[in-house]
Amino acid sequence: MKRILHTAVLAACLLTSYALPSSAAHAADTYTAKVYANSLNVRSEPAASAAITGSLAGGAVVTVTEEQHGWLKVRAGSVSGWVAGYYLKRTSGAASAGTSSASSANTSVKTSSASSGTAVVTASSLRIRGGPGTGYEVVGSLQSGNAVTILLRQDGWSRIRTAGGTTGWVSTQYLAGGSVPNLSTASSNAQNTSVIRKSGSIRGKLIVVDPGHGGSDPGMLGTTYDTMEKDLTLQTSLYLRDYLTAKGARVELTRTRGDQKPALSRRVQIGTQLGADAFVSIHYNSSPKNVSGTLTFFYSEQNDLRLARAIETRLGAGIGLRSNGLSFGNYHILRENPLPAALIELGFLSNPYDESIVRKAAYQRKAAQAIAEGLADYYKN
Repeated sequence: MKRILHTAVLAACLLTSYALPSSAAHAADTYTAKVYANSLNVRSEPAASAAITGSLAGGAVVTVTEEQHGWLKVRAGSVSGWVAGYYLKRTSGAASAGTSSASSANTSVKTSSASSGTAVVTASSLRIRGGPGTGYEVVGSLQSGNAVTILLRQDGWSRIRTAGGTTGWVSTQYLAGGSVPNLSTASSNAQNTSVIRKSGSIRGKLIVVDPGHGGSDPGMLGTTYDTMEKDLTLQTSLYLRDYLTAKGARVELTRTRGDQKPALSRRVQIGTQLGADAFVSIHYNSSPKNVSGTLTFFYSEQNDLRLARAIETRLGAGIGLRSNGLSFGNYHILRENPLPAALIELGFLSNPYDESIVRKAAYQRKAAQAIAEGLADYYKN
């Protein structure tokens, strides 16, 4: 996202060394999964910047042996390595969706009837799409009797989460049961959460994380390494989701794949419809000036400033690039947002040194950890 700093910054900065955050890999029970992409790169390490060691074709079935920060370690024949987890759907294992057998379907019905917000698939086969309409890409499928969690509804479509963790949209007419707040109720809840926000803990709070750009909009392109901003924002957001979840927060991403491009109004709407507690948009910066470092934007002094300050304080404590402080930002994602919101620029892709730093998974993880700590501080104060 191109913009010029609103505050004076130094033309260059001294950078200190930084350590990899203590985030051990999370072991996963071995299970199989299917590739939902035309072609999926397999990498040597769980990072978008790691070397490509092979590829998997769409529809390939792999064995998953380990999970780490949204990346999955897989093997399929002679191919093994790490892939982005949001391109896989679990096909077997403890967390798989229910089968089409009569006994499984009956169990699912009982569960849904006792739990508001859940529903059961009534069609023999139901496609999961990337957006609310038949023009969106198919990202998965469900069978009759499968149970899903309904996140929100829109124009005859429901945004759902499967038992295996896949998120997408399905036609509401093929779901039985389940309820979610309508937009007016959710918006009212979002406007009246000030008491909740001051409860002293981030645990249980719903945070919307917005990876900037996406799809046909790559954002800023790095001037030295051609790094695409949309890739950095998504991977950083996945790390942020993991850190927030570890703190007990609930997290919803406005996009989970590189080919998704929600409109700005849709990104804001996701937070209000869900009645979220806070909204954080992740970006990487650009400027015609020779500037470096991070910058945290807010719009409303009453609603946003305290959140932005809590996050900036943690970023300023040291993540590998200096913090340039806080700045007013008249951006749609902030201006039209009823939730406490902040937009964070995590380095300048127009600066060769910044670009070389932000491409590293270690930097992205440290930035994500700082933002998560800032959000936790916000609820303590």
